[in-house]
Amino acid sequence: MSNLNIYTMKSLKILVLAIALFAMNVSTSTASPANPNTKLRAELIELIGKSCSFELTKDHCTAEVLFMINEQNEIVVISVNSENENAEAYIKGKLNYQKVSPKVSQAGEIYLLPLRIQRES
Repeated sequence: MSNLNIYTMKSLKILVLAIALFAMNVSTSTASPANPNTKLRAELIELIGKSCSFELTKDHCTAEVLFMINEQNEIVVISVNSENENAEAYIKGKLNYQKVSPKVSQAGEIYLLPLRIQRES
């Protein structure tokens, strides 16, 4: 065999290995966060409260809260996605580092909590 064929085969093997590693990395990074179970969701709603202390420009606003529970059973808010900046600050202030029941979640698991905040009637 010529040196060119050996070089081409080695390059092809490295390329296939690189593509395989890239595909594995992409598949693990696109894992979606879990929805909190009923008990954890109820605890979060209780911590947020029934009324909000900020002004709503519409009759409601939505928010998506991305959070995890650390090993001390505390909520760690990763991000709050909302069109209302006041909602973001309010939710972070109410939830961040609050303790939850020990058996409601697995430490380190990332959760997504969709919220709808309505104006009081």
